[in-house]
Amino acid sequence: MSLLLIPLLSSSNANAAEAPLFEKGKEVPLKVMSYNIHHGVGEDGALDLKRIAELIKQSGADIIGLQEVDNHFSDRSNFEDQAKWLADYLGMNYAYAANLDYEPLQEGQHRRQYGTAVLSKYPILSSENHLLTNIPYPVNPTEQRGLSETTINVKGNHVHFFNTHLDNKRAEQRDLQIKEILEIAKHNEGTSIFAGDFNATPDSGEIMKMSAQYMDAFAKLAQDVDFTYPSLPQPDRRIDYVFASDDVQIKSAQVIRTEASDHLPISVDLVISKKHVQN
Repeated sequence: MSLLLIPLLSSSNANAAEAPLFEKGKEVPLKVMSYNIHHGVGEDGALDLKRIAELIKQSGADIIGLQEVDNHFSDRSNFEDQAKWLADYLGMNYAYAANLDYEPLQEGQHRRQYGTAVLSKYPILSSENHLLTNIPYPVNPTEQRGLSETTINVKGNHVHFFNTHLDNKRAEQRDLQIKEILEIAKHNEGTSIFAGDFNATPDSGEIMKMSAQYMDAFAKLAQDVDFTYPSLPQPDRRIDYVFASDDVQIKSAQVIRTEASDHLPISVDLVISKKHVQN
């Protein structure tokens, strides 16, 4: 069953649902995915959300960070609420974060939004969207980006799951956005996992800042050349990531071959330690 968490255009607190009490000491496997879905359009030009949904289902992912997700945005995606559609199809909970938010084309219609989404087999306790720095460049301006922050109850663990899509034009902008992400994340205790299209390669200054604080799953497994972009004809760089705090075990990581988007999705098998939590 889907759970709609209202998209926020600026940082504000959401009320967390009451969490059950669990015992300590048990390790919990967790598979996470990051996938830039290109508003559902594949390299073959076809708009096909079902194809993306089936890929997610077959992956067995428990929590998925999606980027480039439309919400009643335009005819390019048939004005679909894509996060809700995917969540309903997969029987998952979801949270949507709008980084672009426009007036409807006609009075009484839905607002037109574009951003990121989180799908989860586990309950989403809270959701918040942080708009990141967007420098007003006079020439070739950049698009507003954000960091979606969700707290997810994974069998008693309150996992902080972050999802982002960083600027694709300037390292200067991405560097500022990474600094903001690290500042936001440091206020949370416990397990933190990050997914996203960072639009930067592992040797860039901005990614090096990120990997100095959190484990880059593919680098940890010596899989730095598991490229994710472009999906076709042959990926030649790694710009999609899963990072995790050092209390997480990273077991395996995969790039999934598909033409369903211009990015290839990644999935990472993790193990988290169940902790004693009570809201």
